[in-house]
Amino acid sequence: MNFTNKLKLIFQDKNLRSRILFLLGFLVLFRVLAAIPIPGVDAEKLSQFFSNNQFFGLMNIFSGGGLSTLSIIMLGVGPYITASIIMQLMTMMSERLKALYHEEGEAGRRKISQYSRLLTLPLGMLQGFAFLNLLKSQGILGELTNFEMLVNISVIVAGSILLVWIGELMSEFAIGNGVSIIIFAGIVASLPTTISQMAVTFDVSQIPVYLAFLVVAIVIITGVVVVTEAERPIPINYSKRVRGGKVYGGVSTYLPLRVNQAGVIPIIFALSILLFPQMIFSFLSQLNNEVIKNISDVGLDLLANQWVYGISYFVLVFLFTYFYTAVTFDPEAISTNLQRGGAFIPGIRPGANTSQYIAKVLTRITLVGASFLGFIAILPLIMQGLTGIASLAIGGTALLIVVSVVLDLIKKVDAQVSIREY
Repeated sequence: MNFTNKLKLIFQDKNLRSRILFLLGFLVLFRVLAAIPIPGVDAEKLSQFFSNNQFFGLMNIFSGGGLSTLSIIMLGVGPYITASIIMQLMTMMSERLKALYHEEGEAGRRKISQYSRLLTLPLGMLQGFAFLNLLKSQGILGELTNFEMLVNISVIVAGSILLVWIGELMSEFAIGNGVSIIIFAGIVASLPTTISQMAVTFDVSQIPVYLAFLVVAIVIITGVVVVTEAERPIPINYSKRVRGGKVYGGVSTYLPLRVNQAGVIPIIFALSILLFPQMIFSFLSQLNNEVIKNISDVGLDLLANQWVYGISYFVLVFLFTYFYTAVTFDPEAISTNLQRGGAFIPGIRPGANTSQYIAKVLTRITLVGASFLGFIAILPLIMQGLTGIASLAIGGTALLIVVSVVLDLIKKVDAQVSIREY
């Protein structure tokens, strides 16, 4: 089916059209909420603060752009993402949660999601308190009484919970993963500002650099799409069984192992680990205690070093890719399910040997995926170092999220269109 016919079918089908309109409606609501600031914000100081602070620039991605305006949803889905990371770690360490995730299927995953939502509330209160105190110390917010601080924390935590709820409604009634689409919308919403900044700083003598950047950007985006979609198929055969004079099985299929099994999650994990000490040091550096202030300044200077930051970022992304793959993909469970279904890998004995073979293949392809994710994560630092122009940076979390969300949306729409065709 060509693009024109597919587009026509999308708008002709009432259910699919309603899902797309729901998605657009929720996105409009999200952008309206992101434009409502909390009281007492000095807009000029806020803009200057964000332009000089890489830490809050990264946090702004997870707030969907709400942090840059100190809106009522300034925390965005950040507390929920942090809660999800903690639950993933707990799933790795707790046998009960691991059994809940792997053995109880969708019902077990819903319970873990519910635990993440409950954990979002205290984490949101903690993050909100830390942010407001830090911004108050920078003169961006005026002096707040205890009651005003409590009201502001309540408003932004409620905004974060509201955003998570909107994300879940988007997942249920629209198309795609709601939380991912909210982050995606925040990234896309910042593009006009980025383009206008590039237009202001445009230099005719730098045209070769701009053209080279455009070519490199196309190559990088293509590479991200290819690696995101890449799979290593493992052939699977089903043994023939005769029941009541009928032959069952005997078919061949394959088990697809994705090169990037973990998606964008390892970069989010790594960012959380890197950003947390920066937030703590930034908060402690405002205290009156001279010793704590000096230690905090040393910590901030160390984390501000591009070499230390880049190497730490790459290593954490690499390690978390293996960690998340180990949490979400269990070769032993796959081997057991294959054996129960009368399936086997040609040349490999069922049971422990099959589990070891799948684990070996997964380890090898994860090496490629982890190295690629680490490279993409530090690519903005490399691009800025080569060009010397801050606005000419591509890669990192934003690129992976945009590519992943767009590919997921295309697949979901294609699936809905295919159902309507049949």
